[in-house]
Formats: sequence, C-alpha cells, structure tokens
Amino acid sequence: MQLHTHEWGAGDRIAVLIHGIMSDHRTWHRVGPALADRGYRVIGVDLRGHGRSPRGAYGPELFADDLVDTLPTGVEVAVGHSLGGLALALAVERLRPRRAVYCDPAWSLVGVGQAVDPAVFVTFKTADRARVAAFNPRWDDADIDVELATLADWDTATALALSGGHLRDRTPARPVVPSLVQIAGEGFLFTEEAAKELVSRGFTVRTVAGAGHTIHRDDLAGFLAGLEGWI
Repeated sequence: MQLHTHEWGAGDRIAVLIHGIMSDHRTWHRVGPALADRGYRVIGVDLRGHGRSPRGAYGPELFADDLVDTLPTGVEVAVGHSLGGLALALAVERLRPRRAVYCDPAWSLVGVGQAVDPAVFVTFKTADRARVAAFNPRWDDADIDVELATLADWDTATALALSGGHLRDRTPARPVVPSLVQIAGEGFLFTEEAAKELVSRGFTVRTVAGAGHTIHRDDLAGFLAGLEGWI
C-alpha cells in the first residue's frame, strides 16, 4: 500500500520518520523542521489507518510492507517511534537505511520488558483536550492540538488488530544496520533489564531522563541530544 507522506527540507541526505499508534506525520511537526535545518530532506509517513493514508486490513507485517512500498531504500537514517519502531524493525532488512533509530519501540521484550495490550488505546479515540493534557503534562498547546487532530483521523481498528494473537515478543535478535534504541526515562515499555538485554544483542541504548513514551514531544531538546552521532 502506498502511504501518504509529508516532507520537510530539500537536503541531499534523506531521513524518514515513522510515527506511533493513534498519530500520524504531524507528531513530528517540530522534529521534521529540526532535521531539515541539519541538511536533511525529511519524509514523514502516515501508517495505514492513520492520517491521510488508506484504511484496510491491519497487522505488524502489513505496516512494515507499506513502508517498503512507500519509502526509498538506503536512506541516511530511519526513525521509528513506538508502533513505528515495530514496523521499521520488520522492514529494516529490506529498506537498508545506513542507520536506524528506534524510539521507545513497541517490541514487548518478554520476560524483561513490559508488554501493553494496544486495545487499551481505543478509549483515547474520544479523548477531549483536558484528558490529553492530563496524560501529557509536558506538552504545549500546539502538541495538544496535533493530538486531537490525529485522534480524529485515526482508525481504532489498528489497535484491535494488534491485540490478541499479535501481542508477542518482536524484539529483533540483532540489529541489521547500526541501530540506536532510545528509551523514555519515564516510559512504560522498558526496564533496566530490557535495556541490558538490548545492549547484549548489539544495540546502542540511550535513555532520555524524565521523558515519557513520546520522547520527541515531551522533551524535544533531550530527544535531539540523544540522537547526536546518529542524525
């Protein structure tokens, strides 16, 4: 499936940004320009069922296949957040970016990680401004506006399709390309044991202290600082 994309900048190097569940390319509204200022042409996708991309059947492999159908191969860096990190990990061998960055990826490292059933996110579809602000106290008004807009355009069937039988450990056995896992210091997906396990598998791991799951919106400066040497 060809996905809707949005671009920032016109540099010679290409960076791709892949959002998490309930969101779309608009989640990167500050990251995209920041990377463009560093000389990148930045491509943000809307995963199927999100934003302006088509609807259809849903599942991790389908999200990954769409990335392969839509994005160029061999880009300088590919960044995936949460569900986007899961989809990127399943597509990375075919996309072959020079570097991959997984931001609090939804891999569910069994035994040492903390799995979350995506079905719980369905209730957020009708969240009002007060609820979004309460769950994300570090966000400014612009990010709350973006969240409300992306929720309105999100198909909740994506979360239901990721529940049940799809909920299993999808942590890569090893990095296919040089890979950074950026962990939210105040997130819910990774324990210290999980971080150590990722290092043992060959990933570089960095934690952004104080940031919640959506690191780039909780602490943009910390997010970008954590990517030094990778972007």
